[in-house]
Amino acid sequence: MDDTTRPVADDGPDDHHLPPPGTDDATVAAVGAVTAAFEVVEHARGMLYAFHRLIGRADAELQQALDDLEAAGHGELADRVRADVVGRNVLPGRWTFQVVEEFDEGYHRAFADAERHVRDELTAGRRHVYEAQLKERGRTHGRPGHEALPAHVPDPAGTPGGRGPAG
Repeated sequence: MDDTTRPVADDGPDDHHLPPPGTDDATVAAVGAVTAAFEVVEHARGMLYAFHRLIGRADAELQQALDDLEAAGHGELADRVRADVVGRNVLPGRWTFQVVEEFDEGYHRAFADAERHVRDELTAGRRHVYEAQLKERGRTHGRPGHEALPAHVPDPAGTPGGRGPAG
């Protein structure tokens, strides 16, 4: 064991997944709901990036297909399609990279900042406190495969063998 891991002595969540002292269950659940909503935004963001990649791939594949169409003797038709579709904006004045950038810099950044602010204010910035409580309620203590933590977990506080900050 080195300075980046620590043994787990007890059978419960690590300190940064426990609510700060005095934080009630309703607050923990509400913060968890804000985070869950942000996770939906993250999922949507992934889909937006997938859309961006798929449109770029479709454009490249269309260019190749139109080259093939031209080589097969249908140059005029290939040129018409090329002029109308290849390089076309997906939204007025925007390619997908611009849509992704606007989303990231606007809605996504605002939502991410709000979610982080709620966690900072109500759970000392701790992530997934609600989920850690769900895990504790749902797991069978002492049963293999139901451990609270791995045998050795990184210590985010950087204290050798420590459990990190308690509050």
